[in-house]
Amino acid sequence: MAVHPRRAPRRPPLSSPLPAQVRGPASSPGAGLERFNTLPPEQARTALLHCCGSGRWAQRVADHRPYPDTASLLAAGDEAAYDMSQGDLTEALARESSAELGHGAPYAALVALDAARAEYERTFGHAFVVCLDGHPPEEQISQLLAAIRRRMGHEIDEERSISADELRMVARSRLQCLLGRLAGAECPRSGTDPDDGRSTADFGLFAPVG
Repeated sequence: MAVHPRRAPRRPPLSSPLPAQVRGPASSPGAGLERFNTLPPEQARTALLHCCGSGRWAQRVADHRPYPDTASLLAAGDEAAYDMSQGDLTEALARESSAELGHGAPYAALVALDAARAEYERTFGHAFVVCLDGHPPEEQISQLLAAIRRRMGHEIDEERSISADELRMVARSRLQCLLGRLAGAECPRSGTDPDDGRSTADFGLFAPVG
């Protein structure tokens, strides 16, 4: 893990942190979806809370199982995200950690990002959430710094709306990653944190059998 010069204090409410904000989708193996559909309700909800920290979002996605295909699951996650109340959004954002740079990032970029992230969190009262899907690793430093600086100019209500949409896209990527984990596959590593790989145990699940 990269060492960051400064980090705003936080107290994650979950037993382990949410997976890092990811850059690309995992494969969507049928075995992973089949296992997700048959998880006990509490295990499914726990796993989903690691995709989005809103309890109502997790409960809603879990309650609509079984899903016939991955697209249906992702659509349900999107719909639940669009329907989150302001309280749901506040709960989800409180469980997030701001996007970070990982190994190989220049020290100057780490310092700049840490300062920008701390200013963002002081201004808006929650973590900086951004989905970097589609951006290759070599572009992520500039994309991340540009995004946080651009969004610092927003009014609070506008930024909450943007954060909600970014959170929806991050949750979508985490759902795909979860299916890969359930099928025993490796999840693509985050563009902002190359050490975010987690086992199914980190999602509150047992390892796949057979």
